[in-house]
Amino acid sequence: MTGDGRETKECQRKIPMDLFHSGQFVKICAPMVRYSKLAFRTLVRKYNCDLCYTPMIVAADFVRSAKARDSEFTTNKGDHPLIVQFAAKEAQVLCDAARIICPFADGIDLNCGCPQRWAISEGYGACLINKPELVKDMVRHVWSQINNPKFSVSIKIRIHEDLKRTVDLCQKAEAAGVSWITVHGRSIEERHQPVHYDAIKIIKQSMSIPIVANGDIKTLKDAENVHHLTEADGIMVARGLLANPAMFAGYEETPFQCIQDWVDIALEHGTPFTCFHHHLMYMMERITSKQEKKVFNVLSSTSAVLDYLNDHYGL
Repeated sequence: MTGDGRETKECQRKIPMDLFHSGQFVKICAPMVRYSKLAFRTLVRKYNCDLCYTPMIVAADFVRSAKARDSEFTTNKGDHPLIVQFAAKEAQVLCDAARIICPFADGIDLNCGCPQRWAISEGYGACLINKPELVKDMVRHVWSQINNPKFSVSIKIRIHEDLKRTVDLCQKAEAAGVSWITVHGRSIEERHQPVHYDAIKIIKQSMSIPIVANGDIKTLKDAENVHHLTEADGIMVARGLLANPAMFAGYEETPFQCIQDWVDIALEHGTPFTCFHHHLMYMMERITSKQEKKVFNVLSSTSAVLDYLNDHYGL
């Protein structure tokens, strides 16, 4: 865990809650396992992304182990506003994690949406949408121990088959003081089925706090459409940003300048090769031929990738 975050003067930081009162929908980079780390956050911030999340971090490990903190979380003074997402199932553990992270970030988010089996079997993620009292208790506990009005405490959820249960969960979280709620418009069982944007709109109309819409948003036009459909205050994007980190700046596909920016940022941050390469594979998916992909996707070193980009694209 790097300490550069302390150097940022509070007055220079954008407060996440202020973004929701800007008159525009807030453009948000989702928490993505392995991918939404510091180097990638640095890239998307160059292309009109307003707010970034870290990948999900297991709060118990983060609290218990300095090694986990160092490997799971890095930041710097330009990495704001920043939300750190935690997986937790006990109020005090989430509080302890929030207190550790508070000097370095602008808020925490409780993951109540991860549908992966390992998370649910451990009591994390999407199973929490069926435990509204626990979610309420966790949000209340964090506020009782974090004395910083500029900090935010949010949750990210999936929806129930019976939407009344989702509205009830959201209203309980609101009563506990949650700053905003991100709604992925699918149930725990749904993976590739269409997103229920109508459900997000109903939730939005039932609440007085900001609601963020998430799910299947690939372009800025998609984001604008979902904003109009749902009336959501923010739009969160995952895979759409992986494929095109310049999406929020209105580019239909990844511009070469963005690829160049990624190379520069990744090398500067010492990004591990696998991560460096995978991001490029996502970014170049739409702009390379099948034959080019066959060659590029099996390159096995940073120097080989740099040579390829130089030879084929002059980067």
